[in-house]
Amino acid sequence: MLHPDGCEICADGSREAAAREASPWRSARSAFWKMKSRGSSAGSRSASKKCVKCKEELAAVVIRAGDAYCRKCFRENFIHKFRAMLGKTRVIFPGEKVLLAVSGGPSSCSMLSQVQEGVSQNAHKKLRFFPGIVYIDEGGALGQCKEMRQKTTSELCDMFRSTGFPFYILPLEQVLDLPGSVLTPSPPSDQPGSVYKAAVDLFLQSGDSSSDGKAEEQECVSLPAVQESHTRLLQQLIGSAQTLTAKQDLLNTFRQHLLVHTARTRGYSKLMQGDSCTRLAVKLLTSISLGRGAQLAQDTGFSDCRYGGVTVVRPMREYSAKEIAYYNHMFKVPSVVIPNLDTKMPDKASIQRLTQNFVTKLQADFHSTVSTIYRTGEKLQTAGRGSSAAEDAERCVLCVCGLDTAAEEASALQATLISEQLSQSSVPVKPEPPANVGQCCSSERPCGGAEGTGDCCRSSRDHEATDLRSLLCYSCRRTVRDMSSVDRLPQYVLSEAQRRQNRSAMKEQISEFLLDDADENN
Repeated sequence: MLHPDGCEICADGSREAAAREASPWRSARSAFWKMKSRGSSAGSRSASKKCVKCKEELAAVVIRAGDAYCRKCFRENFIHKFRAMLGKTRVIFPGEKVLLAVSGGPSSCSMLSQVQEGVSQNAHKKLRFFPGIVYIDEGGALGQCKEMRQKTTSELCDMFRSTGFPFYILPLEQVLDLPGSVLTPSPPSDQPGSVYKAAVDLFLQSGDSSSDGKAEEQECVSLPAVQESHTRLLQQLIGSAQTLTAKQDLLNTFRQHLLVHTARTRGYSKLMQGDSCTRLAVKLLTSISLGRGAQLAQDTGFSDCRYGGVTVVRPMREYSAKEIAYYNHMFKVPSVVIPNLDTKMPDKASIQRLTQNFVTKLQADFHSTVSTIYRTGEKLQTAGRGSSAAEDAERCVLCVCGLDTAAEEASALQATLISEQLSQSSVPVKPEPPANVGQCCSSERPCGGAEGTGDCCRSSRDHEATDLRSLLCYSCRRTVRDMSSVDRLPQYVLSEAQRRQNRSAMKEQISEFLLDDADENN
């Protein structure tokens, strides 16, 4: 059995850094040494195992109990699972442009290696799409210096250039300049699964191949110069969240917005992310803990169509973190160790980190934990209209999923909202006059009337926050509630919220002149 300690190995999600993922690999190593300490007789029996596939060579790696593979069969099985996942789902059509979101961690780097090998000339069951690579540099949000950010991006640039694919390295600061259209789903491409075979035949007849894309000059967009003012604004945005749970949630949301916007502007119709089975199991329990039960299908499924014309796919969801670590170590797949928000944080620092440690430690003693959570999540479905069919007014202005707040009066959500309102309606204590008594932030008149307590400004801000929360799903409401001020949100979010509020007010004004569906049928 091959020991995985030869290199730094860890797992990542859509953008989960390697340092954050040390916990799963520590659990895997501890389980390995626990097995080894049971006695030399058990070790000799393990070493004498034959490969379960070829039944000739000795096993080089044991993924699960009874799944012992030699080096060659393990590689073939790993590659087959990746291409079979793309083949049976028939989501990616021949000739499409697919953007690979690579974070530098083992899972996304392994995904990049599979695509690179799949589009090569001598590949069996060749992949017939045109790949590109995108990396989002989050160093500004973490307070990293320019030298450290440049060192990380230079390592990734060398890795990306060796593939021959076009790549884009973008700072997270660009999320501050995104247009409001990123929150509006673009029209989806009309490609039903029934025409997949016809699309393959047409692609073969045209004589095109993915190697033609490599013959052209490789398009490279390295890390552009970032203004210090933008970095400070980004740090203020993330720092406005009071808890690490809210900070991680905001960071994931804005990273996803930038990825989708890059795919749209560069002409990519698919966005491929490297979420492993272990990462999705943790994400499933985390989403339930954060109140995202209605969005589980979009957050953990193979394909996510909430953005319309750009579909998010997760082809690494059949691989465990242990399996990816063995493959990368045995076949020298490079990865880059990058810190994250919860690096060196205690286990209870956030809900995300607490759930991750719970799952990985349980997996070390009960080896079917991850697979059980993952398979259970596949069976979960949301009743009612899906997020892809929801109108703009019925979507969350942050996560772009369908709103789940239109609940009945006797629901748990309504009970929670009533409890929150009652807790906020307690008798207020008269505050001390501020230093700038009599000065309002918006005019020269006394603030809050004759008393000058600042109540008008506070009520105005509370009213704006309440209006914004009405456009959010339950989970995003909890995240925004942990922020010190909603004014820290990017301008494109606030502008889209204002546009939806104006549209809703206009619709209400002319509602008596509009025809209902029943009137149209008559």
